[in-house]
Amino acid sequence: MQAKCQTNPTPNAPTGNLPEWQIAAAPVDYTQAVTTMEARARQIRVEGVSNLVWLLEHPPLYTAGTSANAKDLLNPAFPVYQTGRGGQYTYHGPGQRVAYVMLDLQQRGSDLRQYICDLEAWMIASLKDVGVTGERRAGRVGIWVATPNGENKIAAVGVRVRKWVTYHGVAINVNPDLSHYAGIVPCGISDYGVTSLHALGVKIPMSTLDEALQRNWSRIFA
Repeated sequence: MQAKCQTNPTPNAPTGNLPEWQIAAAPVDYTQAVTTMEARARQIRVEGVSNLVWLLEHPPLYTAGTSANAKDLLNPAFPVYQTGRGGQYTYHGPGQRVAYVMLDLQQRGSDLRQYICDLEAWMIASLKDVGVTGERRAGRVGIWVATPNGENKIAAVGVRVRKWVTYHGVAINVNPDLSHYAGIVPCGISDYGVTSLHALGVKIPMSTLDEALQRNWSRIFA
């Protein structure tokens, strides 16, 4: 179910509780990424280490969330990974900024719905900084943009929570090969397409989006 979001969510994390940021220099194997996220989530809960935002890219692959329908896997041209995050099938690959967020939700009122709203607000604010208007749509998970050919999805959300620590996160299309989405029905939605910043004419480097994401984190999450 899509969260019903406040228009201007008020952060409820302690001021100054900023996460560690890591940016991977090369595409990260998906299995390795999941192992790393699970380990960090355990450390956050058991050892009290800092929260983490991990920015990376993956080699071309598909992932199946907990709601994935097998009929939506049209052509498995790339490796397919079953994953415990919410959502359905999605694509990851070079040119897409994945932000994995390992965050202690007990510091934020243990409110999962508001966390998802905040993730969406974070992406919307960061897209705005690079000149793109991203919006929520009722009944459609992710962030959407209006194009001359109708509405297209530019960003996805899929999270998992273990002992009130989040992992997995969001993905924003900067300049991936959009033809790779043809192998799946993205997020189970067949009536709308997928786009990217470059396809919209916003030909920025990945580092520009990274700067916007870091800048807007404190605005949304405190």
